[in-house]
Amino acid sequence: MPVSKADLLQGTLDLLILKTLALGPLHGWAVSKRIQQMSKDILTVNQGSLYPALYRLEDRGWIAGAEGESAEGRRIKLYKLTAAGRRQLADELDTWKSFSAGINRVIKAV
Repeated sequence: MPVSKADLLQGTLDLLILKTLALGPLHGWAVSKRIQQMSKDILTVNQGSLYPALYRLEDRGWIAGAEGESAEGRRIKLYKLTAAGRRQLADELDTWKSFSAGINRVIKAV
């Protein structure tokens, strides 16, 4: 069953975007597709959630956007992780691991 942005925990989308861009620069739509691909179609991010998140992360200095050109010759904005974004990703991964470990303990409780 696919999980949409509405079902994602608060802050999870930021983590997913940062992790995706840690693998290399992408334009917005490709970020969404990469998240869907890496989650094996369990997670989907619609444009109405994706672009505000990208703008927010850019405003915070965690990602940087630069004009580029697609293979078809269209103008696109490529996003990449900044040094501050790498530090934020590390912090968010630590928080996520702790949070998910706590959830797992509750789920596995007898």
